[in-house]
Amino acid sequence: MTHPTLLNVPLTDPDLDIDGDVYVFPRYLAGTTCIGDPALAPLMQLGWELTHDALGNAYLNAPDHKVRLGFLPEGDDDGLWRINAYEDRFGPPAWGVSFNDSCPTEFVTAFTTALAQAYQDGPEHYLARPGPTDTELDAFNAVVPLINRGWKFQHPRWGVLELQTPDGMAGLEYATGRLDAERELTTLEVRWYMWGGPKNGYARWYATASTSTPTALVKAITLSVSDPAPLPRWKDFLPRGLREHAQLVPVTPQPTPVPTPLDVHRTAPRRRPALTTRSVPRWSTTTTPSAILPARPSRPRR
Repeated sequence: MTHPTLLNVPLTDPDLDIDGDVYVFPRYLAGTTCIGDPALAPLMQLGWELTHDALGNAYLNAPDHKVRLGFLPEGDDDGLWRINAYEDRFGPPAWGVSFNDSCPTEFVTAFTTALAQAYQDGPEHYLARPGPTDTELDAFNAVVPLINRGWKFQHPRWGVLELQTPDGMAGLEYATGRLDAERELTTLEVRWYMWGGPKNGYARWYATASTSTPTALVKAITLSVSDPAPLPRWKDFLPRGLREHAQLVPVTPQPTPVPTPLDVHRTAPRRRPALTTRSVPRWSTTTTPSAILPARPSRPRR
């Protein structure tokens, strides 16, 4: 059965070269593309410096060296993407965001696109802290897209505001209270924690954002995660755990098969046999052939 939301989303664009043979819905079950270029592009277009290490990891540095991005396929853990911003280029990070190696690349691209715009707008945007008077109210702006698209609040837990999708396959956790700034940058004990995919297996993705991450940048992620539009993928490269839960729609609809002669015969309307001419006995005043036959001899009655 086709998901009702999918019916309202244009699936093909003749002007685009689709990188995939299926569309995956919902998009939080699409998995990674394993290609970092789309997420690096918004920042590279601003002239950020790109370097590599001997292992093949890539690093982007803003011209003022106050924002740094690492694409770390050969890193020490599953944190494929790490982005930090600094008020003082020689000081500790003001905020940090990470995406693991199973996260759909489109979510990272949504973040780096918003970051590129914030960087162009100035430090007051890419270093903007949540509202000082009511940080939780300010953070709610990043949660609104999820609520508007059907995500549900879960049973309250001490110190955690949690939402999940109706199918339970993606969620967001917002930690309240005071957190350790250093642990936020090195562990999953963070202010913002987003996840998606099956609970068991390597197909599960996550994204994190520390306390001082600008709310507008976090919102860029939640908007992309909850976007109803499907994502193109190559079916054979999708992990089994995702294929079992996602809806897959071919990018190119299957052509209508040419009917065989047998199909034509089976579907042809059945015709009733035509009436043939037949003789119908009628009452007549003419002499019938039986009238000229010789009469039978009568037998004497006893």
